Amino acid sequence: MAFCIESVIRRISSNAVRKLSTVAEPVRLPPEEPLQLFRTNECNPINHTTDHLKRFYTISPNERQRLFFNNAMPKAFVDDVKTFNECSIMIRRPALEIMSYLHQCDYSRPVNKFVMYGELGSGKSISLMHLVHYGHKSGHIIVHVSWLQRWYEFPKEYAKSTIREGLTDLPIESATWLGHFKIQNKHLLDTLDLRTSKDYIWSARESNPKGTPILEVIDFGISRIKFASEIIIILMEELKQWCADNKCKVMVLIDGFNALISNHTRVRNENKKFVSTQDVTITHAFLDITKSNWNNGVVIVSVDKLAVKETRDSDLPRYLLQEKGFEHLDPFIPIKVENFDDGEFEMMIEYYKDRKWIRNITPNAQRELQLLTNNNPKQLSLYCASL
Repeated sequence: MAFCIESVIRRISSNAVRKLSTVAEPVRLPPEEPLQLFRTNECNPINHTTDHLKRFYTISPNERQRLFFNNAMPKAFVDDVKTFNECSIMIRRPALEIMSYLHQCDYSRPVNKFVMYGELGSGKSISLMHLVHYGHKSGHIIVHVSWLQRWYEFPKEYAKSTIREGLTDLPIESATWLGHFKIQNKHLLDTLDLRTSKDYIWSARESNPKGTPILEVIDFGISRIKFASEIIIILMEELKQWCADNKCKVMVLIDGFNALISNHTRVRNENKKFVSTQDVTITHAFLDITKSNWNNGVVIVSVDKLAVKETRDSDLPRYLLQEKGFEHLDPFIPIKVENFDDGEFEMMIEYYKDRKWIRNITPNAQRELQLLTNNNPKQLSLYCASL
């Protein structure tokens, strides 16, 4: 009997020791997946430096919806975002160069202007997207036009201006852009006390008295689209005044700026004749905000062959802007957007591999891609689409 009791006690004590040893063992977590060489964890563009060059950073879905909804990205890039299930942008030198200038510029002086140029498909629009995100994070009110030529070439509707004689309105495009402006800047418009500086009378029953919050004026333009084009002009004038009063900072970003000085559009007047861009109301709004007669802001535009039809022999700003556009923007700092260098090309290929866009590519095939595309980002995307 004593033997049985001793064996039971021995068995119980051994089980207890086994349990204690099990509890005492450290919990082993699965190893973290290492960050790929072509990515960076720094997703705030304010903190991007040359240490992040050639790396991809990802814009969160919430910020992407706020900043780049409603055709605010190039269509090919929109397709990539859907395919890859993420919005990732390569950090490139042109955007970093402009950011470095903005860190050093004196906002009490007239606005600094930057003109991005380069051959077709070199990445001007994507660099502008990077700068839009930077402006959002740095507390600027953003005036962003993703591709100006679309308004003149494919207008959804046009109507005679009820306020400015001889001009033609684009009501739907103007109201849509006001909605875009409102969503992009909602976080600032809700906190800054921005009010109109004078009375605006629209009809016998409709008016916005002096001191009306700007959000009310924007909402009025969205709901009453016949006045939307004129409200864009008013918004640009008020923004310049608020900047002069040190109430805010403004960043203007226009892709395809040279479309503003084109003589050819598909917009018709009341006589069903095509008009020039100078006869379209919104043209005057964006020409006004890109003048040098205000401070506390910055103007960043791109010029592109596809923005106009009559000038396609050169990529240089002097040629694409012509004399009128060049004198309008002068003085400005030209920023050339080059094709990928060898390092950027390698990182782009690695990104495509990671997203399973291309698979099992040999070094020789990769070299062939580089030669076929001449390191052009757009051409590389087109060639890889069929692989």
